Amino acid sequence: MTLSMVSLQNVGFIGLGNMGSRMANNLIKAGFKLIVHDKNSDVLEMFSQMGVPTKKTPYEVSEASDVVITMLPSSAHVIDVYTGPNGLLHGGKLIRPWLLIDSSTIDPQTSRNLSATISNYILKEKKGDWEMPVKLDAPVSGSIIAAEAGTLTFMVGGSEEALLAAKSLFLSMGKSTIYCGGAGSGSAAKICNNLALAVSMLGISEALALGQSLGVSASSLTEIFNCSSARCWSSDTYNPVPGLMEGVPSSRDYNGGFASKLMAKDLNLAVESAKLAGCKYPLTSQAQEIYTELCNGGHDTKDFSCAFRHYYSGMDEPLDN
Repeated sequence: MTLSMVSLQNVGFIGLGNMGSRMANNLIKAGFKLIVHDKNSDVLEMFSQMGVPTKKTPYEVSEASDVVITMLPSSAHVIDVYTGPNGLLHGGKLIRPWLLIDSSTIDPQTSRNLSATISNYILKEKKGDWEMPVKLDAPVSGSIIAAEAGTLTFMVGGSEEALLAAKSLFLSMGKSTIYCGGAGSGSAAKICNNLALAVSMLGISEALALGQSLGVSASSLTEIFNCSSARCWSSDTYNPVPGLMEGVPSSRDYNGGFASKLMAKDLNLAVESAKLAGCKYPLTSQAQEIYTELCNGGHDTKDFSCAFRHYYSGMDEPLDN
């Protein structure tokens, strides 16, 4: 089967939060015709004032779109948008969009289940010789800043042929797409990525706080880490020590980054996935406990690098020192 004749022109976008709104803006800049929906009427009004058609329900978006992209907070939200009252799949077994892309960070099982459900549907209008709709799970790696700059990385699970046909869509929102395998594998890759990120941030924070307690400055340790075997993104690009690096959340009281509550959510998904897979998960479990504690302590909206200050009691190191 070929997707060479499918259309990408009319793109529905559901979920216009911090990430989604910026992804949608980049699609508009790239020349795609957007139709949008969000539960937040203020956000819809903002897009409406930009001349973007808005719809009251996901189903209305589906009826007007060749492709639908969802960017939602949780598995429950995704299930509701797809299968709930007035959801994307509301209109019986016939559906207009040939491609459904979910960029939410959710559990792999939900992604696989939705893909299986969608495989039972038929397109209202045949696209080339493609008669059935396709779903891709395509969560992203990258911050709000990356979403705005269009430099996200997409981790994609599902039909590789569909991914290739929709490459221009992805590259309008991000710098790269990585094919991970069948349905649910994109979701699984995102969970594994964020698990590694959480553990590395905690490891760097723990080492830097210990160093400070032993009389070694975080700036000296960071210099050592960054030219030796401890080097990692949490040290050289997103350092958690306030005052040590400009342009990162630690330099602005841990505001404007990846919220601790979102990291806690992703670690919950990782724990559940590890249990289902029968894998050991001691570091995942410990990281989950730490981020849950941070959230319960009132730091849920602070960037996840705040563990350095609010869990390990690490100290600031002003740049001029």
